Amino acid sequence: MTRTGSSKFVSRDRAKERLVKAQSFRQVAHLADTHIDDLLDASPVASNAVLAVIAFTDAITIEFQEQVSQDDHAAAVKLLRKCLGKALPNRQESNLEKLLDLKTEMQYGARRSRTDEARRAIALMDEYAEWAIYILKERGVALES
Repeated sequence: MTRTGSSKFVSRDRAKERLVKAQSFRQVAHLADTHIDDLLDASPVASNAVLAVIAFTDAITIEFQEQVSQDDHAAAVKLLRKCLGKALPNRQESNLEKLLDLKTEMQYGARRSRTDEARRAIALMDEYAEWAIYILKERGVALES
């Protein structure tokens, strides 16, 4: 793996590993959502949604250019645009940006997250995830059933 600025090169065969990780974070977000009323803070629910979209994005950028964004998640949006060009729907770019904007607050902020914020994050994650899974499946990278 060679580092280049805010990204590093990663072997294409790692795309599926990141896809599996993404789907796992997505599943955890949904599992936590079923118990959200029992939590003192909904931030971990939203945080898993954020981690899922980061991993889905990594899977795409690995598959298309053998690169992942490193340390600067805002750079992930630029890298994704570089990989997909005009094939990146504006809506999915916006979903990614919105979720990345939540990352610091959800993972490190002192304010407790509200249930409605976490559920909005899950909705954005699900829309992004379905798109990412479709894009990756077209390239032959798929989850086992």
